[in-house]
Amino acid sequence: MVVRRLGVWSIARIYGALSGAFGLIAGVILALLSMVGAGLASRSGDAPAFLGPLLGIGAIVFLPLLYGVMGLVAGALSAVLYNVFAGMVGGIELDIQ
Repeated sequence: MVVRRLGVWSIARIYGALSGAFGLIAGVILALLSMVGAGLASRSGDAPAFLGPLLGIGAIVFLPLLYGVMGLVAGALSAVLYNVFAGMVGGIELDIQ
């Protein structure tokens, strides 16, 4: 069995969803780190106390959207390039049982 062609939109959706999930994980980690850092900074008087939660919520919302859009574009581009090169040199050979 040889994969000769990929559906561009289906690959783009999968890449976008996976990248969005990774963005959510990264956003949660960044949110926790920013809240801890802002808490420590506000204790010493270097930064306002609202900065940590603001950056944290922003990271949880912004990073999944950014990663998802980048994944969607990368998935579409990868599928188009695969289709072009598979037409020139052949597709991926799969051995399925």
